[in-house]
Amino acid sequence: MNNYINFKNVLLVTSLMIGTPSFAGLLDIKLGGNKENATGAAAGSNATGNSQVEKCESPLGTLSIIENQQAGWYTILTNQYRLPPSANLLKLYVQQSNCFILVERSFAATEAINRERELMNSGELRSGSNFGKGQMVAADYSLSPEINFSESNTGGVGGAIGGLLGGTKGSLVSAVAGGLKRKEASTLITLFDNRSSVQISASEGTSSKYDFGGISGFFGGSGAGGIGGYTNTPQGKVLSAAFLDSYNQMVRALRNYKAQQVQGGLGKGGTLTIGQ
Repeated sequence: MNNYINFKNVLLVTSLMIGTPSFAGLLDIKLGGNKENATGAAAGSNATGNSQVEKCESPLGTLSIIENQQAGWYTILTNQYRLPPSANLLKLYVQQSNCFILVERSFAATEAINRERELMNSGELRSGSNFGKGQMVAADYSLSPEINFSESNTGGVGGAIGGLLGGTKGSLVSAVAGGLKRKEASTLITLFDNRSSVQISASEGTSSKYDFGGISGFFGGSGAGGIGGYTNTPQGKVLSAAFLDSYNQMVRALRNYKAQQVQGGLGKGGTLTIGQ
């Protein structure tokens, strides 16, 4: 068979496969049984566009989001998948939830703040600009994300269906389905108290999606900034759903939060003793 497959034929075969009962719904993002994507907006306590985000009646405190940019998962996220930092996505979910008030601690934001202060100190800003000290809001808590990537080849299923169809269409189905991969991601987010360093909550989320090799790449490109890549690429959609799953689970747990207590006080020896 010719190594080159006409793009129209690929679309035809893809349609045939999706229309086959065994493949129906395979391209859907799965998050707790619901389709989900990163969308909407938030301003203060007002949020629109994403009904799947768990909400809080009032904020629990101020929050900063920190990413370990030296970790292997971060390199895969930004270099291989060419997606924006996960913090961009999490900031949207956090503000839409109204569970925390975000304080910006990114390098770019800190540079912008320092630049304005330098202009104030140089006398270039207007009188009354009020960029003096003592105005920045402390972050009560920090949220740290991690990603575990996974991909499995499921082309054998498409090959079996191709055999059932037979003929040219069956051959095309087998060829295209040879690149069928199940993209999976699990995300872990950890919340800790900045004053004591005590971990408050940890939550894991998962999501999966089937992708016909690079074919879905024809229908969208990755985004270099914002959250664009999380809304129009297969990898991004899987990750956005997994992060939403983990964040929603954390919010549910925090609604019933009860502080852990240690007899004698935290960090004062504990109750596990050692022999003489």
